[in-house]
Amino acid sequence: MSQKVRKGEELNEQQLKAYLKANGLIADAGSEWEVLQFSTGFSNLTYKITIEGKDIVLRRPPKGAIKRGHDMGREFKVLSGLNKGFSKAPQVYCYTDDADIIGAPFYLMEMVEGIIINAKSAHKMQLSADQYQNVAESWLDTLVELHQLDYKALGLGDLGRPEGYVERQVRNWGKQYLKAATEDIPEAEKVMRWLDENQPKAYAHCLIHNDYKYDNVVYGDDQFNAVKAVLDWEMCTIGDPLMDLGTSISYWSMATDHDMIKKSWPSPTIFPGNPSRMELVERYAQKSGRPVDHLVFYYAFGLFKIAVIVQQIYYRYSKGLTTDERFAKLNQLTRLFINMAWSAIQHKRIERLF
Repeated sequence: MSQKVRKGEELNEQQLKAYLKANGLIADAGSEWEVLQFSTGFSNLTYKITIEGKDIVLRRPPKGAIKRGHDMGREFKVLSGLNKGFSKAPQVYCYTDDADIIGAPFYLMEMVEGIIINAKSAHKMQLSADQYQNVAESWLDTLVELHQLDYKALGLGDLGRPEGYVERQVRNWGKQYLKAATEDIPEAEKVMRWLDENQPKAYAHCLIHNDYKYDNVVYGDDQFNAVKAVLDWEMCTIGDPLMDLGTSISYWSMATDHDMIKKSWPSPTIFPGNPSRMELVERYAQKSGRPVDHLVFYYAFGLFKIAVIVQQIYYRYSKGLTTDERFAKLNQLTRLFINMAWSAIQHKRIERLF
């Protein structure tokens, strides 16, 4: 959903129009335009620019963000590679690291029209159980398709280092949590220690999205038989596909979850027709032909990673680097996800956590 641009996140009209003209995206730098900002998502800032009868999407990092997690050049490279052989990646146009234009590096891509299912839109659409079955099935089919891509043929062979991937992820996300912590959460240290001591030593590797959830895919129509596009590739890399699955099921709230989970992190996955987390894992194993071992590790790690991402955003808010009021209580979500991870570890399961 798009809205007016938030205060302090405006784009430099004169310089950006000149850039659009220089790159052949518009004919006249004096053309009228309309700029809206996509309101969902807590990470990179995304804008819709309407000019000369066309819609263009601009992506840039948020203010005060570290480049490591918001590398626009890397995201542009990923999409450029995917454009060569994955029809569900939006077409990208150009990228610049010239921060003088709008104050940060950015890239431009096509606007993909379609249906995005998030907590807000799901309540409005009131999808049937049959529709949600289609949503879940096509969503999962696309994840499996992504994991089967030949990333070397797409020119993405140097995107990541698959050897030692899991170990680096456990270590680096732990460091990032400690750097962004704003309060003491005793379970955090327990989760980090358990993840370090229980990580799998052998695993497959492939191209992974790392943030694959309902509101990061676009459907072409309300039959939901196929995903039209996959969005938000900022964390894409070459790594363990089960890390990708673990992150996805960490976002996957269920109707049988405790009320505090459903209220704090509302998700369309709670509605009838959606599979449970375990059913989703079993379907992934069936569709991909890949056994899902060490399931609790992957789920707990996914929850911890989301907790860190949320905490990093809250840290920026607490330091006054962003004034977006949506971020004011994200520290509570950090605690919730860490407690969920610790509960999964203690109970050795991914459902019935509380």
